Formats: sequence, structure tokens, C-alpha cells
Amino acid sequence: MTEVFISKAGEKSKDMGIVVCGVDEAGRGAVIGPLVIAGVSVFEKDIAKLKKIGVRDSKELSPSAREKLYKEIEKIAKDIVVLKVGPCKIDDYNKQGVNLNRVEAMKMCTIIDCLNANKSFVDGPDVNLDKFKRVVNKMLKFGTDLTVEHHADSTYPIVSAASIIAKVERDKEMANLRKEYGIEGTGYPSDERTIQSMKAYLEKNKKFPEKGLVRFSWDTTKQMLGENRQRKLFGFLQK
Repeated sequence: MTEVFISKAGEKSKDMGIVVCGVDEAGRGAVIGPLVIAGVSVFEKDIAKLKKIGVRDSKELSPSAREKLYKEIEKIAKDIVVLKVGPCKIDDYNKQGVNLNRVEAMKMCTIIDCLNANKSFVDGPDVNLDKFKRVVNKMLKFGTDLTVEHHADSTYPIVSAASIIAKVERDKEMANLRKEYGIEGTGYPSDERTIQSMKAYLEKNKKFPEKGLVRFSWDTTKQMLGENRQRKLFGFLQK
């Protein structure tokens, strides 16, 4: 299920000028946990405040620094919107033939429409940025001056702010999953702790939960489940 929540950063006058928003994600390539997409809007004159507090690409910051900046961003932002697309929802989209680029485009459009900004900056996930921009523009309900770039989270402070919000929210979700299922690591296939933790969970429980933990449509999960079935079959034949 996709969870949507909107955090109002405070009542501000409507005559404070141009509104700018940035959108970024966390968890795109993860095998565990949700894809989190965040949008942050500010009045254009407040971009300097984001620079002053030191926002930058969330990957360059420690967890404690991100959490601190999250609170500072809330004070500056006009609005913040976060969407969380759970593993089972990603699997459902996959079954329907909707790839992750399309999912991101859909959710980013929802966020941009909610923020209703004059200018929107997006960290583009697709190799073909022009194609992704056309798709987003076509799906938007409201007009905006749209910029889509690779590494926008390093170039534009407003996208850096969104990347921090997305990362902190995904970290919260991962903390909940660790507490509930005992899973360790970042949730990415490249993380050995994640892989070993998944294998240990599968060894102990014989299967993964049907919803909420792993993305069954990911090759990592398919391979692990296939290997587990082979071990069971081999053990049965040995009896």
C-alpha cells in the first residue's frame, strides 16, 4: 500500500513570491523496505536559508546530521510531502508491467501537484532524462517550470532538502523492520549484512513474510528463494 502524508511547515502569506519545490527518493534499488519519495517546497527567497543550514546530498551526511537538518528544513519549508511505496505495492506494479521509472514518475507527479510550485526540480532516475521529463510533464495536473537532472541532489539545495527528508523517512521504516523482523543492514543487495540477514531469516522461518519486508520481484529475492527450494529438494532426495 502507498502511504501519503503531508506535513505543513507553517502558515505563510500567499504574497511571498515564487514557490520552488524539489523532489528526490531513497530506497529505489533496495530489496528490503519501501521506496520513499519526498518533496519540499519553499519560497524562492528562502533558498538561501537552505544553503545557510548546510543542506547537501543526503548520502554525504551522517544519520545524526540528516535528522538535525530534517528539523531545520521543516522550519524553512512551505510544505513537505512524502510518499512511501511498500515492497508489495512495487511487486504489484511489476506484475502489471509498470517499471520503477514509471512508478517514480507517477509518484513524483503526485508530489509536485500537491506542492503546486511555480518551479520544480527533480533528481531524474532514468538514463534518458528528456523522456522522463516528457512523461512527468504529461502526467502533471498543474503547470510548473520543470527541471530534471541527474545528481540534482548535489546541484540544487531544494533537491538536497528533499533527499534528506526521503532518507530520514526511509531510515525510520528500516528501523521498524529491524525491530519487527530482526533484519540487519541497509536493505540494499550490495550490502553483505542485508544479504546474510535475509538468508538467516529464510533459514529460520522457511519463507519471507507475504507483505511489508522484501520485494519478491527483485532478482536477489528470486535467487535466494530458488536456492532455498533447491536445498529443500536436495534434502528430501537424500532421505
